Amino acid sequence: MIRSFLAIEVSVPVLKRIERIQEDFKSSDPDVRWISPGKIHLTLKFFGDIEESRIDSIMSSIEKPVQSTQPFQLKVHGTGAFPNPKNPRVVWVGLTEGKEALIYLQKQMESSLEKIGFPSEDRSFHPHLTLGRVKSSRGKGVLSAKIEKYREEEYGEFRVERVVLFKSDLKPSGSIYTALREAKLEG
Repeated sequence: MIRSFLAIEVSVPVLKRIERIQEDFKSSDPDVRWISPGKIHLTLKFFGDIEESRIDSIMSSIEKPVQSTQPFQLKVHGTGAFPNPKNPRVVWVGLTEGKEALIYLQKQMESSLEKIGFPSEDRSFHPHLTLGRVKSSRGKGVLSAKIEKYREEEYGEFRVERVVLFKSDLKPSGSIYTALREAKLEG
């Protein structure tokens, strides 16, 4: 069994900008488990533990939706939190331009994957890049203020050209992600 997910990788310049903002968030010392910038990605579908033998069927299933989609730009903009900035549990960076193409691609992939036994999510897809997960209420007020401070921040943009199937190995030091396969957007 392997823990796996489908995702889009984020460009290095955008990740470097996110890292600088994360440092400002960390300076207020909230009780947050921050995601290392090198591990930040845009998750399209989380499978959890699957049999390794299912990789081929997953990749075959997403081939048509991915290959029929043209590469597109995604603009990374703004900071927010789930469920909301006043009561943050997950701190995230948002996406604006290109989001519609991304949502359409994810919906097509979700539909194809459902046909091979991976149920669709109950909640709707809200594309974002997770910066950190709040562990306790320590520093919550300052954290909420920082979220507001960067609400309109521009992080840059990047081109989406492929979808990657990752394996996630859980270690005491954090997850280690390994790219297993990829499917290229062609249009």
